[in-house]
Amino acid sequence: MTAQEQKATGMPGRYATALFELAQESNSVGQVSADLDSFAAMLDSSEDLTRLVRSPVFGAGEQIAALDAVFAQAGIKSIAANFIRLAANNRRLFAVRNMIGAYRSLVAEARGEIAAEVVSAEKLTAAQLSKLKAELKASVGSDVELATTVDPSILGGLIVKVGSRMVDNSLRTKLQNLKVSMKGVS
Repeated sequence: MTAQEQKATGMPGRYATALFELAQESNSVGQVSADLDSFAAMLDSSEDLTRLVRSPVFGAGEQIAALDAVFAQAGIKSIAANFIRLAANNRRLFAVRNMIGAYRSLVAEARGEIAAEVVSAEKLTAAQLSKLKAELKASVGSDVELATTVDPSILGGLIVKVGSRMVDNSLRTKLQNLKVSMKGVS
């Protein structure tokens, strides 16, 4: 199985592959990426939007109406908006984060890069991001496209996912490991 097949499997992968091919045909891969990144950032910052996306209580019509208002506010007008509407109409909106991740992987692969996801407790500075990119490039041997997420619950440190590998160097995990090891001592 190739790396692309591994990244674009299952329902999210099928949706992402279709979106990527459509974006390539219309020469709008960059615009779609930017719009998906904007939507992902809105998901990260809004509990209400996350609830709308994940909850099966909302019907497709309600989700689409709410999404249209969000798209108008954010200025998302490209193929990405139609794609997200389609996912809502097909009752697949709950998987939109995975679809966005699979799309990012396809874009990175087309550019000869490797997609990486980084979770941090606070927003990383430009200097920290460039240093992290350089370290990851040295480690994996090719350019790296970073998708960053802020999750204050990890308390500190980073969680880095590159392909199927994950390095969890978060303070939360270290404290949990310490708690487990302390139970073994007593």
